[in-house]
Amino acid sequence: MAIEKKLPLQTSNNANVAASGATAPPGKTIEETYQKKTQLEHILLRPDTYIGSIEKHSQSLWVFEGGEMVYRPVSYVPGLYKIFDEILVNAADNKQRDQSMDSVKVDIDVEQNCISVYNNGDGVPVEIHQEEGVYVPEMIFGHLLTSSNYNDTEKKTTGGRNGYGAKLTNIFSTDFVIQTADGKRQKKYKQLVISWGSAISNVLNMIIGFIENSSCFNVFSNNMGKKSEPTITKCKESENWTKVSFKPDLAKFNMTHLEDDVVALMKKRVVDLAGCLGKTVKVELNGQRVPVKSFLDYVNLYLQTASKSRPESLPRIADKVNDRWEICVSLSEGQFQQVSFVNGIATIKGGTHVDYVTNQITNHVMTIVNKKNKNANLKTHMVKNHLWVFINALIDNPAFDSQTKETLTIRQSSFGSKCELSQEFLKKVAKSGVVESLLSWADFKQSKDLKKTDGAKRQRITGITKLEDANDAGGRNSDKCTLILTEGDSAKALAMAGISVVGRNHYGVFPLRGKLLNVREANHKQIMDNAEIQSIKQILGLQHGKEYDSVKSLRYGHLMIMTDQDHDGSHIKGLLINFIHSFWPSLLKIPSFLVEFITPIVKASNKNGRVLSFYSMPEYEAWKESLAGNASGWSIKYYKGLGTSTSKEGKEYFKDLSKHKKDFLWVDEQDGDAIELAFSKKKIEARKNWLRQFEPGTYLDQKEKLIKYTDFVNKELILFSMADLQRSIPSMVDGLKPGQRKILFCSFKRNFVKEAKVAQFSGYVSEHSAYHHGEQSLASTIIGMAQDYVGSNNINLLQPNGQYGTRNQGGKDHASARYIYTCLSPITRFLFPKDDDFLLDYLNEDGQTIEPTWYMPIIPMVLVNGSEGIGTGWSSYIPNYNPRDIVSNVRHLLNSELMEPMDPWYKGFKGTIEKTATKEAGVSYTVSGIIGEIDETTLRITELPVRRWTQDYKEFLESNMTGNEKIKDPFIKDYREHNDDTTVHFDVIMSEENLMMAKQEGLMKKFKLTTTISTSNMHLFDPKGVIKKYDNPEQILEEFFHLRLEFYEKRKKVLLDNLELELLKLDNKVRFILGVVKGEIIVSNRKRADLFLELQLKGFTPFPKKTKSADVVVAGATEDAEENEENSEVVSTKVRASDYEYLLSMAIGTLTLEKVQELCANKDRLNNEVDELRTATPKSLWMKDLDALDNELNEREKNDAHAEVARKQLKGKVMSDAGTKVSKQAPKNQRKNNVKKANNPEPAAESVAASVTSEMELGNVLGVVKPKGRVVGARKAPAKKEKATLVESDDDEEDEEVLELKERLAAYNLNSSPGQSAAMETDLTQVAARKKEPRQKEKTEESDGDDEDFEPAVVAAPKGGGKKGGRKPAANAKAAKPATAVGKRGQVNKQPPVLNQRLITEVLKPSENVGVSLEKKVRKIRASPFNKKSGSMLGRIGKEDEESSTGSEQSGSSASDSPQEMNEVMAARERPQRANQGRTTRYVLSDSESDEAASDSDFNEEED
Repeated sequence: MAIEKKLPLQTSNNANVAASGATAPPGKTIEETYQKKTQLEHILLRPDTYIGSIEKHSQSLWVFEGGEMVYRPVSYVPGLYKIFDEILVNAADNKQRDQSMDSVKVDIDVEQNCISVYNNGDGVPVEIHQEEGVYVPEMIFGHLLTSSNYNDTEKKTTGGRNGYGAKLTNIFSTDFVIQTADGKRQKKYKQLVISWGSAISNVLNMIIGFIENSSCFNVFSNNMGKKSEPTITKCKESENWTKVSFKPDLAKFNMTHLEDDVVALMKKRVVDLAGCLGKTVKVELNGQRVPVKSFLDYVNLYLQTASKSRPESLPRIADKVNDRWEICVSLSEGQFQQVSFVNGIATIKGGTHVDYVTNQITNHVMTIVNKKNKNANLKTHMVKNHLWVFINALIDNPAFDSQTKETLTIRQSSFGSKCELSQEFLKKVAKSGVVESLLSWADFKQSKDLKKTDGAKRQRITGITKLEDANDAGGRNSDKCTLILTEGDSAKALAMAGISVVGRNHYGVFPLRGKLLNVREANHKQIMDNAEIQSIKQILGLQHGKEYDSVKSLRYGHLMIMTDQDHDGSHIKGLLINFIHSFWPSLLKIPSFLVEFITPIVKASNKNGRVLSFYSMPEYEAWKESLAGNASGWSIKYYKGLGTSTSKEGKEYFKDLSKHKKDFLWVDEQDGDAIELAFSKKKIEARKNWLRQFEPGTYLDQKEKLIKYTDFVNKELILFSMADLQRSIPSMVDGLKPGQRKILFCSFKRNFVKEAKVAQFSGYVSEHSAYHHGEQSLASTIIGMAQDYVGSNNINLLQPNGQYGTRNQGGKDHASARYIYTCLSPITRFLFPKDDDFLLDYLNEDGQTIEPTWYMPIIPMVLVNGSEGIGTGWSSYIPNYNPRDIVSNVRHLLNSELMEPMDPWYKGFKGTIEKTATKEAGVSYTVSGIIGEIDETTLRITELPVRRWTQDYKEFLESNMTGNEKIKDPFIKDYREHNDDTTVHFDVIMSEENLMMAKQEGLMKKFKLTTTISTSNMHLFDPKGVIKKYDNPEQILEEFFHLRLEFYEKRKKVLLDNLELELLKLDNKVRFILGVVKGEIIVSNRKRADLFLELQLKGFTPFPKKTKSADVVVAGATEDAEENEENSEVVSTKVRASDYEYLLSMAIGTLTLEKVQELCANKDRLNNEVDELRTATPKSLWMKDLDALDNELNEREKNDAHAEVARKQLKGKVMSDAGTKVSKQAPKNQRKNNVKKANNPEPAAESVAASVTSEMELGNVLGVVKPKGRVVGARKAPAKKEKATLVESDDDEEDEEVLELKERLAAYNLNSSPGQSAAMETDLTQVAARKKEPRQKEKTEESDGDDEDFEPAVVAAPKGGGKKGGRKPAANAKAAKPATAVGKRGQVNKQPPVLNQRLITEVLKPSENVGVSLEKKVRKIRASPFNKKSGSMLGRIGKEDEESSTGSEQSGSSASDSPQEMNEVMAARERPQRANQGRTTRYVLSDSESDEAASDSDFNEEED
């Protein structure tokens, strides 16, 4: 049956041959349509699947001719070449099986169409295969799919793999003979077969020749269709060899004979084999040894031929990496070339082994080239096109794309060996010339692209918006035309107005949009995409790469730069010069091609119509000094932008064009070096030295007609670089950048204690501090100064009243500036004492006094809040440090002790910051978050490293959960979030296996919970304004210490001078009052001039008013200049009548004996305070400031502690409701971390009913109550707390200044002068009356519950005067706390001054208010004379109290002066029901005061 089934199939002999004489049937049978072929039949029917194409191909290939490699077009049949290669590879494989093999002989007989390949070494075993029943030689050469390479578990480095190989050669041959000698078995394999047809005699002759001295002989014929029986004879034990001879079936390849091209390819393949096998194997071709003994010799054959067409020989960088890899690299011209072998097989199309080696080379070279030329932007394939790579590799069990084995496909990980190229080898490759070739190619490619955008000299140009073209541009008079490039559209408008004077024929205008691109450092794409640069090229007619010796070929003969006269204007000029110098340096050498148009910076106008223009600030300053104070009649106007000039002025400029036009002059190559110095990144170190050598006061003299490029760079452009550096890097002294300093200056100037919107405040800063940049960046700076989340400021100088951003997005989630409010933080004035304000060096800009060069805090703020910035030449990074550590080290220095080393510290950070490495450059720290294990599948993350934001980390966890390009396999299953605005809390859920893997790798590393910070880049401006590198924070602190100590000495001197002046003024006031009282001085009914003359004669000291009569008037100045009084008469040549205004302006109510006594007492006390200040030392003054700062820090920490407790309680409740598991390990880690983090210890705070969650919240509470002043204990106060004072600043700036002066003087046991108090008292009644009506309209709603939470904050005075009394302390109050007392009105004067502040939470105790209604607690109190424009909250309460007291009989309640009665009230009811509960309480300002009430002042002269 089986035979019958095979009947329809044809034999291999006629598989491809139509039956002779047979005619095709009209219709095919099913058997004819659907056929099954044997393996042999299929190979013959579809040969291209196995050996490649059997048609002729023509292509250029390397061949071996005349003893050398030649690259030429060849015509060959790939299938024929392949069957020859299969036998050759078998011979090479034997070397891997038997290392003793040392000979390969190849004979190619073209005439006989016979090829033989011989190799010695172990032959094929001459033995019958037990399973197949045939001899092994017959099986492996005559049966398909037989091989010794099928065991993939055994690693082999042979070429054979699929079991076709030599069988394919047998099939595509008319005759195939295998001979082998097996010395091990001492058998010779012999067999004689007679082939069919007319070729029998030829075959017999061939066989007879073959069997001489042969051991085994087997003949296959007719495409492996017929074979002879083998003959076995004996051989010697030393005989081991194999020889294969075959006659290709040329008819199958449509050939009649072995053509020259095919033979040349076969010879080249033999040479390949010699190169792969190396010196241990002698390879012969047609009886002659091939002249190749190593792989390097083989590579030389190629390079010698390729070098003939080049002026220089090609480089050769070779390396035998190991026993399996030999590499050689040379250069190619624009196309990648490779010659590679895998186990002797020529992989002519490369493969994974070539990619493996080439990628290492290309990545290295690409990095070098891109570093040398930032614009190159090379990719690996571009580098690859310039390489010629030779590879000889042995690879385990190689896999190829097909049986033709042209491309290796096995993965790199399966190679069985590594080929890691050494750095030395890669460096040699980089130095071989490939880098230079690539740089040249990159330049050529860029030039080619840039030429596409070249301009041309043509009359009309269109398509460029905003261009106002000159009429003659591009014509025969183009060399006379000037293109004016302006800074923006407004400057274009000025230029257009100006050229109306000179006409449009020779002048064109084109506005620039901001700053031009720095083409020297821009990449190719940036330049190509920059529309402005392309427009300039088109307008001028510039052609890339062209050398210009004249301007005849351009559309314009001159290029004029017209920018603002500020730093940014100079930068734009520099960028334009840099643009021309980068692409067309020859243009800069042409005289008058590049010119600039200058406009005045300052104009001085006189009343007589005379106008002076100044083109530089030093020029203006010199003129101003020459006036010698006689500047009356002159008014000054600053012109910072071209937009300031009017069209009329623009026309005036162009009328006098020669005065405003300055030509740039090229002297020598130093000009080019100067331009490169300013703009090239290659010149970083030189640029640093350039900036170090900057001398303040440097400027470019605009009087010169010609400006050298070197002068422009060194005298004008350097000013921009310095300004840019100062904007980016803070001062060591105050830790502020100019923008931050302007904000702080305006906060102090405005006495910014009442909150305002950030958007409004930024406008105020712009107006009062000459801020010249965008409002948006200013608002961002204000927000940055107020932020207080973890990782931002340790001490925020401004209050964050609103959403200022959180650690969730690193502050980027802040609200818009128009929605949020801010004001000065209470602690800011403790850091920047007001007493230092008079010592600072304030700057002047546009005739306006602005911020100082730097402020002088009591500790270096740059260490407190850190800093980060990048400027011209330098960058800077300063970590945050603990203010407590800084204060402690300042105390050490004050006590002449050694400082303690400081480590970075961030407020609120719970993780660890550990020192990891100490180098000369600085110390590096590892910042770690907190992670703990909850159970076998859950981890809890409760802290992230500093400045790793929660949102970013959430995205990282998501990528680990879902996978992305980098993370293909998800590592975690899920995560749960319990984060809030201040804390981090992730519960990460994962499999047990992954958790174990993570623990083995390290949880911190796996979950990216560590970062590093370093102190190696601490660059700051020193006090002299010179950039300086600091090695550690202690070095910064030490330099700061000496400077700050000098300022305390200055402060002491200034304070003493001021106090002595005040004493003198007091003395004069006492004399004057006594003189008036006694009648010695008659004031009434006299002429002012006579009175002033009398005061002068009687020896009263004149105190001149500060006037600006001798200075010029500045247009737009915002400062409040004091106007000269119209009636200010001169009573002598030196003294003016207004000099005695301080005496005559005293209110008539002060001309009493009581006031004299008061002033005398004040004078005596002031004398004592002066003496005390004289004995004080700078160190003691600093200690007092540090103590005050410590107290304020304590208060902040208490508030933070309360807020943290409240937050934990709330979160604990939420977490318990959610049923969250408690971590077993996370808390332990947290305790460990607490040792390192050095957070402020939690203070022992007294228990409070209402938690004040933060300083910001406290600010909001006070903001709701709106306290307006300071109130002290008053006489006859029924049930009032003893010595209580409201702590909140007045919204009036003048009053606040007076108040702060009192506080500062009190800090040194000094009180303000009685004269001041008296002077201010005179206005009090008028101010109170003026404010009475609005105050009566104010209402504050307050319920019983609000009484506990929103009671106004008060300051407790020290124990002392006043009768003790009042209710007992609350049950939850600590015993150590002094009981509040009720002082009678007559006893107030015995109280000491109220100076020390107490924590607000101590007075927000609901239990202490029990039993006393708001009406009973307060009474009418006179407003402080230092808050003359508005009364405080308690002032208004006092008024209401008086009303409620007088009406108490009607309401059925009485106020008792007795403490015992108060106690009874308290005992009677814990919480009284008010008669007016639910109604609004009205607070109004008292409209009358008694003289007696003056003693209620906080700064009463009689107080001790």
